[in-house]
Amino acid sequence: MTPNPRQSLLLDEVRARGAMSVEALSEQFGVTLQTVRRDVKLLSDAGLLARFHGGVRPPSSTVENIAYRQRQQLNESGKLRIAKRVAKAVPHGCSLIINIGTTTEAIARELLHHKGLRVITNNLNVAAILSDNPDCEVIVAGGVVRSRDRGIVGEVTVDFIKQFKVDIGLIGISGIEADGTLRDFDYREVNVARAIIEHSREVWLAADHSKFNRPAMVELARLSQIDKLFTDAHPPAPFPALLTEAGVQLTISDS
Repeated sequence: MTPNPRQSLLLDEVRARGAMSVEALSEQFGVTLQTVRRDVKLLSDAGLLARFHGGVRPPSSTVENIAYRQRQQLNESGKLRIAKRVAKAVPHGCSLIINIGTTTEAIARELLHHKGLRVITNNLNVAAILSDNPDCEVIVAGGVVRSRDRGIVGEVTVDFIKQFKVDIGLIGISGIEADGTLRDFDYREVNVARAIIEHSREVWLAADHSKFNRPAMVELARLSQIDKLFTDAHPPAPFPALLTEAGVQLTISDS
């Protein structure tokens, strides 16, 4: 499903608070209990919320991400705003490594008019998008292709990435936890992202607001290993303090 504006706000509110009752949501949005229950059922059937007696909470799984098609649609407008800001910051004539993610794919679309780029990627969707830019050289990493999202992972991919040292490593993430860790679900994907961080002169993280306080199983890095964070809304506490302490440059692409 593609959440409507009210449902998107409902998702944001539940993620920010951790859990909410149906009655509180009804009061918050000025709609009937029946409307909230209908929204909650649709969102939970899509895997975007988990229901319990009388209320809802974010999906609690730390071992499995939501489906790729659902991630494409989730906060689509926010990802587009992030993509435009990132593309504006990327200089012409530079080298990048771009990893797996729906936000990085949105960024690739915004780079279609850049000139003189050399892009290394382990994301076949990014490669397909940027191959339409005649002034961009695209290098695709070897490895195992995940059918669900066309990401390329594995030790072969890590070894391939280690050949390079690029200007910008551009990564997405599944979750940023309140202890300052960046987390994801697939340890093979995490190993590739770690290699990208190690072999980039600057590391840029693109993450929409839903990634804050979202748990995932595998630690990828810490905020101190990131140079710039692009997001679409002001991060909740304690993230502003953590970002300042880590020396991360924050860019907010709000509406």
